[in-house]
Amino acid sequence: MGRELFNACEYLLDRRLAAGDGHRTALTGPAGDVSYAELHDRVCRTAGGLRAAGLRPEERVLMVMADSPHFVVTYLAAMRVGAIPVPVSTMLRADGITDLLRDCRARFLAVTSEFAAVAAAAAASAPGLAAVVSDDPVPDVLAPGAPEAGAPGSREVPVHSLESLASAAPEERVYDSGPDAPAFWLYTSGTTGFPKAAMHRHGSVREVCETYGEQVLGIRREDRCLSAAKAFFAYGLGNSVLFPLSAGAASVLVSPASRPDLIGQAAAKHGATLFFAGPTFFAAMLRAGLPGDALGGVRLAVSAGEALPASLQERWTARFGTDILDGLGMTEMLHIFLSNRPGQIRPGTTGTAVPGYDLKLVDEDAGELVTAPGRPGTLYVRGASAATGYWSAYDASRRVFQGEWLRTGDTYARDADGYYACLGRTGDMIKAGGIWVSPMEVEERLLSHPGVAQAVVVAATDADGLEKPVAYVIRQPGAPEATEAGLIQHCRDGLPSFKRPRAVVFTSEFPTTATGKIRRVELRRMAAEVLR
Repeated sequence: MGRELFNACEYLLDRRLAAGDGHRTALTGPAGDVSYAELHDRVCRTAGGLRAAGLRPEERVLMVMADSPHFVVTYLAAMRVGAIPVPVSTMLRADGITDLLRDCRARFLAVTSEFAAVAAAAAASAPGLAAVVSDDPVPDVLAPGAPEAGAPGSREVPVHSLESLASAAPEERVYDSGPDAPAFWLYTSGTTGFPKAAMHRHGSVREVCETYGEQVLGIRREDRCLSAAKAFFAYGLGNSVLFPLSAGAASVLVSPASRPDLIGQAAAKHGATLFFAGPTFFAAMLRAGLPGDALGGVRLAVSAGEALPASLQERWTARFGTDILDGLGMTEMLHIFLSNRPGQIRPGTTGTAVPGYDLKLVDEDAGELVTAPGRPGTLYVRGASAATGYWSAYDASRRVFQGEWLRTGDTYARDADGYYACLGRTGDMIKAGGIWVSPMEVEERLLSHPGVAQAVVVAATDADGLEKPVAYVIRQPGAPEATEAGLIQHCRDGLPSFKRPRAVVFTSEFPTTATGKIRRVELRRMAAEVLR
């Protein structure tokens, strides 16, 4: 019996043509419409061009690319020839791109024109790089002799345009990979150290599409997916590429950095029916004062990246008339494995396990499973979409990938009905007065005040060296002004006194990672002297 052949590009694209979807729109947005037949043709031509340019199976292609048809074509074409696309944050500076080029030993660098200048500086200092691919037919800034290429210690790297690669005769041959063959890598956001590349298999694409995509999201051919979260990281990649293409739906690709007004315009213009974002962006949309019908065609919204506060969820639904499914996913698991369900939403919880995944809570101090309802523990997950490990990070892989189980690093509690509620990152829990305090609980209380738009609670040490909660707050525009004394009293009225914040710091924004998550470690650093 021969081994199973499976290539994620074929699963996402060729299968759609076989199902008669060639005429349907695959991609839409400011760059125009691309049908499944057109996308297939461009991918096959680009795959042939990449082969001709010297790209070989399992060599890495680092992608610094805006959400666009160019991103989708490059990602699929690389997998089609057996190479490994590695999408990375478009917010990186040249030195950050150079670090990742060296870390993953990329042979090709693919860029869109917005990032050509920063890519030129990075490419010049990456000794293993064999070629650069650009969406610009005349990438002047990357041409030999450009100032960046002449920097000390730099070298010139040949440049190919995607247009020239795609001018090759279409080559429909697909590399004979299997479900366990390496398909693509995704870097973690690196909030606590150097980013690590989670290595994903071709089979992981099918797993997330047929579990979360089909059985929770319920995506269908008529859907149009719009994601504020960008495709360079796991959540956005699923939203904008994997799920829509797997179902014959359409992806609405918006290149610029996501802003509430631009997202509202794109949703209306391109008929979005599924909308994906994170809690920080949902809060920003509420603060932006968009009309209640701005997302009139959206049938369902999805939140991930951070736990969604119940009050934020309720304000959103009241304003826009659309439910939000809060879910938990990880770069290491590719997408969401714990989620609420349409019609079965419990605000303040992250729902129940997605079909195909198993969960457990562990008391890591006692070294035992947590079985009692309401008792906190570190969440572990098991499922077939797990990465095979981190590239060149042995110790980190051992800590996170523990046999069949993956340690999430999140503290959760499970109620008697099997719904999981997030208490915060395991390292973010606060021990005040000798008793554990969940930052999420205090944040939820602060958000119940009409003058609070967003709140983040972190630990800070007081003059005695003891750990206490400190709150960072963004005020709600147009609401009665919140004061520090008023918010502390509000928490005292609704929580045990030891959980109240000992100080409230007002701010206009929070520090965030490239993927939009709040950098709590940075807020903890900022809070270090607040109570002293």
